[in-house]
Amino acid sequence: MSGPWTRAINRTAQVLRDNTARIVRMDGVNPDVAPRTLFSFRTAQDIQQFALGSDSDLGGNSTAHLDHHPDGYARFWGDMRLDVKVGLEGKLRPGYAGFRNKARSRPTLFGQIYDDLSLYKYLALRVKAAGEPHTRNSFFVNIQTDGPIQTDLWQHRLYFQTDGEWEDISIPLSDFVMTNQGDLVQNQVKMMREKVRTIGISILGGKSRTQGKYELGIESIRAVNEELEQEPTTTEHLSEPPEKPLVQ
Repeated sequence: MSGPWTRAINRTAQVLRDNTARIVRMDGVNPDVAPRTLFSFRTAQDIQQFALGSDSDLGGNSTAHLDHHPDGYARFWGDMRLDVKVGLEGKLRPGYAGFRNKARSRPTLFGQIYDDLSLYKYLALRVKAAGEPHTRNSFFVNIQTDGPIQTDLWQHRLYFQTDGEWEDISIPLSDFVMTNQGDLVQNQVKMMREKVRTIGISILGGKSRTQGKYELGIESIRAVNEELEQEPTTTEHLSEPPEKPLVQ
């Protein structure tokens, strides 16, 4: 029977394997690291591991939903609003909604274990943009690490290349920038890729003054070392991304 002690031993073995791979890489050998599925959204049970939130938690009027589609993916959808409840005007920053995985407690003999992305170059997402077209450039991917300031997030905008079609988006982990409560942190530090606590997606409409019905389909989030090739499409591009990621 598998008990807490057995699970801790198994996690400790995983830590040792990960540390060995890092040492091999430091010695100049490129280990063959297979793509790793971090999160799948194919079943209703998969979605239970995520937490949902929006500005309505503090008095805003945006809504957020994360539910399972019968075709085997998750729908993140709702209404992005820039107004607030009566009496809270000017007292809070509305215009956001998002979800992230629930932080998990996974003790080992060496302490807590986190998702280690230090051996990977890209975060790959299988997604589909929907909702009102003007909301589609306001989605961001968020990574939280076990850093000293829990409100720090590493962010990167989701750049869609098709109009409502499924696509694979690969984001270099080195391109994420550190933010705090929606603002860019001036003194950037290197992301602790070996200690990733949560990964999520948000829609930020506040600074860009974007509001309306939004929707995002998502099948999976993976860590990979090769950029995924997007299949050719005749669909018109939504927009051309700038050279540097924009942070809201």
